[in-house]
Amino acid sequence: MAHIAKRIAKNNEGLDREAVLSIEDAVKELKARSSVKFDETVEVAMNLGVDPRHADQMVRGVVSLPHGTGKSVRVAVFARGPKAEEAQAAGADIVGAEDLMETIQKGEINFERCIATPDMMAVVGRLGKILGTKGLMPNPKLGTVTMDVKGAVEAAKAGQVEFRVEKAGIIHGGVAKISFDESQIVENVTSFVKAIIKAKPTGAKGTYVKRVSLTSTMGPGIKVDTSDLAL
Repeated sequence: MAHIAKRIAKNNEGLDREAVLSIEDAVKELKARSSVKFDETVEVAMNLGVDPRHADQMVRGVVSLPHGTGKSVRVAVFARGPKAEEAQAAGADIVGAEDLMETIQKGEINFERCIATPDMMAVVGRLGKILGTKGLMPNPKLGTVTMDVKGAVEAAKAGQVEFRVEKAGIIHGGVAKISFDESQIVENVTSFVKAIIKAKPTGAKGTYVKRVSLTSTMGPGIKVDTSDLAL
């Protein structure tokens, strides 16, 4: 524990925790303070002025990051016939129908994204309690219930990120790896924040974006000024 405390102290050395930096300067700080041997994930956290218990204040959607996330995403597709073949050709890791349903019911969930053709929702619907609790349930609003299987699989593989506000009004997501160039991280962070701003629900009153911070897996949290990103 002492070793961890020393590392944290070193990471925070000279950092004004109350300062609000531009996205560019925040990224520079994170990269300069990265001292671990693995490739950390850069994450964005946003405090929103919404109460997701009300349907008209829910914030949810997807965003395609210009430089991907740097993370390999395993994709499962529920489809039959030509659409199953299309999914496999597009690079889906797991493709099936009732057989895939049975595998998931046994507790084997070896994927991070789930896509389904509309005709397969009767099968997928039986997995609501399993996939729903893990945020993996296909949803037409997120583009994961679609006949464009090829496009959906390619988008997921290319770095499309799903976002959904939590009960406390916080939304967060991994948007890059610390090894990315500064400009790539800045562009990914900007795309993510803009997507959240654009997804402002009709029921949101008062200040929508209260606070935005940027951090890495083992790095400090840095407050970010995103006022120039207002759409």
